[in-house]
Formats: sequence, structure tokens, C-alpha cells
Amino acid sequence: MNGGMGKRGKKPRRVRLEDIAAKVGVSLSTVSRALSGEKGVREDVRQRILDAARDANYALPKPVAGTKVVLAASSAAMIDYVRNQFTLYVLEGIRERAEAVGIEIVTRPVADAAEEQRVLEEARLDEEVAGLLFLTVDDERMLAATRDVGKPVVLINGDDPLMRLSSVTPCNRSAAQLATEYLIERGHERILFLMRPGRRTIVRRLEGWRDALAQHGLPHPEDLVMSVDDWLPELADQVISDRIGQRGLDFTAVLAAGESLAVGTMRALERAGYGVPADVSVMGMDDLPQAAFLSPPLTTVHIPAREIGMTGVDLLRDICAGSPALPRRVELACHIVERQSVAGRRQDKAEEA
Repeated sequence: MNGGMGKRGKKPRRVRLEDIAAKVGVSLSTVSRALSGEKGVREDVRQRILDAARDANYALPKPVAGTKVVLAASSAAMIDYVRNQFTLYVLEGIRERAEAVGIEIVTRPVADAAEEQRVLEEARLDEEVAGLLFLTVDDERMLAATRDVGKPVVLINGDDPLMRLSSVTPCNRSAAQLATEYLIERGHERILFLMRPGRRTIVRRLEGWRDALAQHGLPHPEDLVMSVDDWLPELADQVISDRIGQRGLDFTAVLAAGESLAVGTMRALERAGYGVPADVSVMGMDDLPQAAFLSPPLTTVHIPAREIGMTGVDLLRDICAGSPALPRRVELACHIVERQSVAGRRQDKAEEA
């Protein structure tokens, strides 16, 4: 016996989606949609694809128990939803993907521990609920409480530092590193990092800023990190104005961890008589629509908000179907969007500094 080996002692090739597509005579995307249970595939075509997959011993996904997913939105998510569009786009991605795969999204607020317990109990008792998505949750007590719900939980725009729960976020650290590298390549060395502390996602952006400066042998002292108490332009305006008033213009660029802070930074610089980017370059992070309409239009890092939501739904479905067995942290790549708020550092200014 050859123990399941093919001719010449080789293992048989694993069946791929492309093989099924070729056998049935349909596109690869049609096979993918049919096997994942998505809408938009004729029932007779879906059945032919399923039959071909079974004939080829292709591992079919297990059915997901339940037709509903509870989306638990934290206070931070709800505040962001009111102020700007980032959470809006994440929600659009969640709902778009859920509709495609035939899942109903039930949204519940979780502003405190008592609300969370009610949401978890409701989900635990409802047989139609397959699992839960937690949006923008960092509180350790809230994360710990999900362990006893008995149903899969995926964090969206947040993560579990102890890896008990799967999560989907942008790759915040590499995103900030990309932005800082972009500024360094244009001659900037004194780069302020402006942030609102509190969330691990933002701490990772701070780490990315440090990574880039350290890799280029540039100093990254703590006095280059500026903090505000909230994501409000007027608070960024105030701290930048105060710094200029106390120290003068001791930096050539600012990387803001959120675009609302970039807006306040640009206001402060303009009021102090400095031009963007003639005197100071400013970058944001998120790439919300309003960034393109600032004066000058803001160079920024695009965060794939809609894709984060879609990926969260897919990850939860995978877990509900029995795969993967271990929690995963999925981070999506980000990229720079060039506009007009960043310029190379002029030589005469470098010599003056």
C-alpha cells in the first residue's frame, strides 16, 4: 500500500476552487460565493458547484448556527459615529457583508458594564444569534466578560492584548511608520506626534512613529509627543498654539493620529503666521472625505474602514463554522494618500534651525 500516495509516491494534489470552477464552467468568484452561501448565485448553479465540490472531496464549510449577529457598539464608537465618518464606514462594511451572506445585524449599545451584561445574556439565550461583534472596545473588564457568553466574539477596531478573542484592525503601527517615513524622506527630522491617549490602537500609532525615527537614527524625545484630552480640533489648536508661544517653531512637521487633530494643527499654524506646507508640513491619519477639502488638502494615511467591517463579519463566520480553532489578530494594510499639506524641508530653513 502507498498510504494514500499517488503515482511515483507523490501526494495527490489538493483540490482548489479553480478546479471546481473549471469543472462546472463558471468563474472563480461564483464558486467562492456559492460555497460561502452568499446571495447572487442561481440555485441550480449553486447545486452544481456543491455537487462538484463533494465529488472532488473538497472540504465544504460547515453551516453557521444562527442567522443573527449582535453588534455591540461602545461609547467611543458611538461618539465617533456622531463626530465623523470613520465608524460610519466600518458599519457600512459590516452591513454590506452581512447582507451578502444572509446574516441579520442587531445593533446594541454597551456604554457600561451593566449594558454589556444585558447584551451578552440576550445573545447567550437567543438561539438565532450565531455570535457577537464588539466595535471599538478596549475596556479589560468588558473583554473579560465575553469569555462566559458561550458564543464566538470578534473585536472590530480593537484587540485583546491577551489574545483570548479574535480581532480585526488596521495595522496602526505600520501605518504611522509609513507616514513618518514619508516625512523623513522629505527631509523632516523634528516631527511632532499629536495624539489622544487611551486606546491601544493609538498607542500603536505612537510606536510606529518611534520605529521610523529610530530606524533613521533620529531622536524621538518625549517632548515631541503632544497629547490632547479629546479628538477635537480646538484642543489641537490650543496645544500647538501654546507650544509655539513657549518655544517658537521648533519642529518642521506634524503627524496627527487623527484628522480632526490635523485640522486644529493647521488652524494654529495659520493663526501664528506660518504656512502649510511652506513652513510646516502636516499629515493626518484615517483619510476621511473632509481631508480632501481642507486648505491645503491634507496628505494622510488611508485606513480601510469599510474593509475592516467586512473582514470582521467574515472572521466571525469562519469561527462559527469551526475554523480557525485559535484566536487570530487580523491587521489590514494602510497606504499614504498624497495631497498638498506636505513639502520637502527647504535647505535654508534647515540651516536656520
